[in-house]
Amino acid sequence: MKKISGGLCAPAGFRAGAAAAGVKKANTTRLDCALIVSDRPASVAGVFTTNRVFAAPVRYCREICARGRARAFLANSGNANACTGESGYEDVLSMAACAGALLDIPADEICVSSTGVIGVPLPLDRLSGGINQCAASLSSEGSAAAARAIMTTDTRPKEMALEIALSGGTVRLGGIAKGAGMIAPNLATMLAFLTTDAALDPPLLRRLLKEAADVSFNCICIDNDMSTNDTLLIMANGASGTPLLKEGTADSRLFAEALQRLCADLARELVLDGEGATKFVTIAVEGAKDTASARQMAATIAKSQLCKTAFYGSDANWGRIVCAAGYSGVVFDPSRTDLYIQGVHVFSNGRPLPEKDSEVQPLMASPEITVRLCLQEGTASGEYWTSDLSIDYVKINADYRT
Repeated sequence: MKKISGGLCAPAGFRAGAAAAGVKKANTTRLDCALIVSDRPASVAGVFTTNRVFAAPVRYCREICARGRARAFLANSGNANACTGESGYEDVLSMAACAGALLDIPADEICVSSTGVIGVPLPLDRLSGGINQCAASLSSEGSAAAARAIMTTDTRPKEMALEIALSGGTVRLGGIAKGAGMIAPNLATMLAFLTTDAALDPPLLRRLLKEAADVSFNCICIDNDMSTNDTLLIMANGASGTPLLKEGTADSRLFAEALQRLCADLARELVLDGEGATKFVTIAVEGAKDTASARQMAATIAKSQLCKTAFYGSDANWGRIVCAAGYSGVVFDPSRTDLYIQGVHVFSNGRPLPEKDSEVQPLMASPEITVRLCLQEGTASGEYWTSDLSIDYVKINADYRT
């Protein structure tokens, strides 16, 4: 397995294009519309927000993913098309029809995604022009532009690609993602589009994508808000010419490992670019009774506003961490628990180790912080990635709509 360039166009048979459609404001030059196309029929799978208030594009993509076949992803930033009623769903159909006519493929094989301000109708006239420009600009070099086009409050694009050798030949996986706020729980205000030239039937693709999401995009936190538009999609078009991957084989396990790596790398990039974030924090829980308990405790600590503000202030506040572990709902014995911050043992047998304060405090200024909680209740472990909570986060979200 190795990293390669090219993003979601690195796998064979994929092209991408982007345009400045002026979705949020007319006559701007900022890219805000992206189109990703497979040159041949592909299996498709998706993971979506669990928010009961979900956007029209989410409803539409769920329907396509249930059928398991797609040829393209179409996305816009600047407008979420959420809380727009039935007319919002009609607008999704119009976007898909516009792209389908340009690409000469069925509209119901084009997944549509949106991100941005909710409750505002899409400017379909401007979007139609943008879709035309996207189609005209389709290129095997288009991944970077597509990654920029889906950004909202992100400060930089996120794209990644991997190559792996299977028994029947080499396959590639690529992807782009956006998201810097409304991250947690269960995905984020996030769009992520993945491609692969491996051959997989939809049922296996669905399972592997869900498993990859559970250890990546579902294990990150910037704040505690879940979006209406969270969407993670993957197309597998088989253009590598390698044999169809089968359940339970060594090749399918290797592919699953690569997919998890791709998702984890993109998820990490989201946290690193969190709104106002100055630090990337890993919360690791070890010695738990089971994996679910370990992840539950790690997630609770990662989402604690008090812990996140302490990370921002470079404060090795063991008390906030232990407190969050205690209300996580996980049963454990604090008197048998050890806590390490930046590798320094700061809490043991139910008591702090104050003599370690001078050792750990200078390490808190690092841009990457690791918190490790050892429960001694079992052998399971779990990890969560979070950011600090800064003053800039408040500023960014105080005037988001304006």
